[in-house]
Amino acid sequence: MEDFFSRLTSGRVIVADGAMGTMLQAAGLPTGVSTEAWLLEHPDAVMGVHRAYVEAGAELILTCTFGGNRVRLKRSGLAERVAEVNHRAVELARQAAGARAYVAGDIGPLGELLAPLGKLTYEEAVALFAEQARALVEAGVDVLYIETMADLNEARAAVEGARRADEGVPVTVTLSFDTRGRTNMGVRPEQAVATLLPLGVAAIGANCGHSLEMTLEALEHMHAFAPQVVLIAKPNAGLPRMVGRQEVYDATPEMMADYALKYVAAGARVVGGCCGSTPEHIRAIARALRP
Repeated sequence: MEDFFSRLTSGRVIVADGAMGTMLQAAGLPTGVSTEAWLLEHPDAVMGVHRAYVEAGAELILTCTFGGNRVRLKRSGLAERVAEVNHRAVELARQAAGARAYVAGDIGPLGELLAPLGKLTYEEAVALFAEQARALVEAGVDVLYIETMADLNEARAAVEGARRADEGVPVTVTLSFDTRGRTNMGVRPEQAVATLLPLGVAAIGANCGHSLEMTLEALEHMHAFAPQVVLIAKPNAGLPRMVGRQEVYDATPEMMADYALKYVAAGARVVGGCCGSTPEHIRAIARALRP
């Protein structure tokens, strides 16, 4: 396989994987237990999700480390095991990927607000992100994949932390657009590009979010603002609704495949799914993008 950055900038679309958390819940992950804690006890379940996505056609799989920073791991009693958790997650993803897929080191929000809204300083946030990023790089990821950001300042801290870990590994960032085309912290797509692109990130985009349509609108705004930027689309499988005690996502594989084509037309070069998406959704996307 060619290196990830070369593939990313080649113009050829990369099909990414889908949800991890909702897939593990379906496999028995108890409510209130973090995926990172479960990973240490049930590695076969995580491996099974990765392999299912690779078999479905994913060329990029994210490590099970969305909450793999010290702040979030502390809630599961794993604050002192940051390196272990992230190393193990990369090991599982790498085994599943083989020579068929790239491995992205998944970095989610810290789970605490930065000052002035919270107590966490910018420099503390950078250090926390750097700790996780360093562990992911040590374990051998192809890209550091920062996702589901809402606070632009936190996104900046994550990029800076990733750069401190290793300046040679590509870094990508996606934000979640939930409220009238903005993140829940009020960030517009154009603001995100204007702030993050000068930091040297390899790609920017939208993940999770309110709807398939809002993800498309965010990408269109980003592309209009900076046509040269490489975009990522990884939306939820539609809006969730409660059926009894279970969350159900309404977007079918066919719907997501249709939107995948629209995302590519809007400039996306990485397309996958987020919450509620399954290997069937990714298989449909892969078929649509690689007929």
